[in-house]
Amino acid sequence: MKLVIQRVRRARVTVDGREVAAIGPGAVVLCGVARGDTAHDAAYLARKTSQLRIFNDDQGKLNNPISAVGGSFLVVSQFTLYGDCAKGNRPSYIEAAPPEDGVSGYEDFVRQLRGLGHEVKTGQYRAMMVVELENDGPVTLILESRGRASA
Repeated sequence: MKLVIQRVRRARVTVDGREVAAIGPGAVVLCGVARGDTAHDAAYLARKTSQLRIFNDDQGKLNNPISAVGGSFLVVSQFTLYGDCAKGNRPSYIEAAPPEDGVSGYEDFVRQLRGLGHEVKTGQYRAMMVVELENDGPVTLILESRGRASA
C-alpha cells in the first residue's frame, strides 16, 4: 500500500459536478493498493498516518499529529500511485491491485483510521473525481507499507 499525504487548509472532492466530500484543515491522503496487500498493511499505515507529526506546534515546528489540531482526513483512492513508467511513456499498472481487492484495501484503511478516532471523509471509489485542495506549507509525505521494518 502506498500513500501520498498532503497537509491542507481545506479540500473537496466532486464527481460529475456534485460535491461528495469536503474537509477544513487536515490532510488529503491519496491511497494506492498493491497486489498482495493485506489488512496488516492497512493497519500499519493507518497507525502511521494517524501519528504523523506534520502540524505546527506553538513554536511553528512540525510537532503535532492531526488529533492535536482537530483536523480531518480526506482519503481518495488512487491506483495510479502504482504506475510504472520504467519502460516507455505509457504507465503499466501491473502492480496495482485489481478493483475488487483495491476497494477492500482502501475501505480497510479508511475503517482503520476511523477506528483510531479520526473524522475521515472519502472520495468515490472507481469514479472520475476532481480533487481540489489548498496545500498548507506545503507539507507532502509518501508512506509505503512494503519494506517497513515492522508492523
